[in-house]
Amino acid sequence: MLIYGIHPIAEALRTASVSEVWIGARRNRRLEELVDTARRAGVTVRRVENSDLDRLAHGGVHQGAVASVASLAARSVTELVRNADGPALLLVVDGVVDPQNFGALIRVAEAVGVNGVVYQTRRSSPVSAAAMKASAGALAHVPLAPVVNISRALTELKTAGIWVVGLDAAERRVCHDLDFNQPTALVVGSEETGLRRLVRDRCDWLVSIPMCGEISSLNVSVAAGVVLYEALRQRSNELL
Repeated sequence: MLIYGIHPIAEALRTASVSEVWIGARRNRRLEELVDTARRAGVTVRRVENSDLDRLAHGGVHQGAVASVASLAARSVTELVRNADGPALLLVVDGVVDPQNFGALIRVAEAVGVNGVVYQTRRSSPVSAAAMKASAGALAHVPLAPVVNISRALTELKTAGIWVVGLDAAERRVCHDLDFNQPTALVVGSEETGLRRLVRDRCDWLVSIPMCGEISSLNVSVAAGVVLYEALRQRSNELL
C-alpha cells in the first residue's frame, strides 16, 4: 500500500510498517527530518523526481514524500472488545464513502483513545492513501475491524455486553443524557442518509447532538467527535 504526505509517513514510521520512502527533489527541513527518521529506522530512502511522486500519489497532495507500507492489520470485532482496557469505547462507521470523512473519523477516534473502529468493507470508503492523509497518520495507530455486514457486527457487540448507541439528528434524546461509563459502541451513518434502517433497529439507543443555530446537522466526523468527547468527559475526572 502506498501512502503520501509528511505527517502520515512519519506516523507510519513509528509503527515499523514502512518498507521504502521516496523523496522528491525539493528540499526543506520537514522533508530532511523525515529522511533522517526513515534512515534511523533502517528504511530505504530514494530520491526521485517530483513527477515520479505525482504518478505514485495519483494526483494526491504528497508534500514531496511517498512511502510503501504494509497493509494495516485487520482485527475481529471480538478482538476489539477483548483488548479493551476497562469499559470498551468503539466507533462503528456505517456507509461513510468519502475518504476525507473516513480519515477525519479515524483521527477523532485516535485522539479520544477508542479501542477500535468497525467499518463495512462494501459501499464505504476504503483504507487508502487519501484516508491515511486525512487522518493525519492516525490510521497507523487505530485498531480496525473490517466487516461485511454492520448489522451483524452490532449483534455481535451486543452479545459481548456492549451498549450500541446510534447518532441520529432527528432524535429528541441528546447525547449528554446517556451514561457512557458503560461499554459503548457509537454508530455513525453515511454523509447523505445517516443510519440505515436495519442498523438503526440494532441500536439500543438513538441520540442527537443539541443544536442552537440555523444549521440542522454537522459533518459526520465533527458529530462523532462531539459524542466521543462527551464519553471521554464522563469517563475522566481530569477533563471536567
